[in-house]
Amino acid sequence: EVQLVESGGGLVQPGGSLRLSCAASGFTFRTSTMTWVRQAPGKGIEWVSSISPNGLGTSYADSVKGRFTISRDNAKNTLFLQMNSLKPEDTAAYFCARAIGAYSSTTYDRASRGQGTQVTVSS
Repeated sequence: EVQLVESGGGLVQPGGSLRLSCAASGFTFRTSTMTWVRQAPGKGIEWVSSISPNGLGTSYADSVKGRFTISRDNAKNTLFLQMNSLKPEDTAAYFCARAIGAYSSTTYDRASRGQGTQVTVSS
């Protein structure tokens, strides 16, 4: 059974940083393209970033490019999202999931999505 468990969310002031983690189990993580998506209150799902199985290929939404960094540790079956220079508009529930296609793809396997971790950016 595919299981993804996100952690690391919280309340942070504008301009602050957070590092999200996603612990994976139940599938071969090291051969899977992975993705982060988010959902702000009252809005639809927004793709945030994806990473190739070896970690060398990454892609980002324009809204987070230059501020967020996706990475992974295949030895620990863990996906990360380093978020810097956070803005109030980054407030959302953040989810990790298995991507569909290459790391440049914005589609993902909805059934694999974790329960999410809440990020709130507010002063």
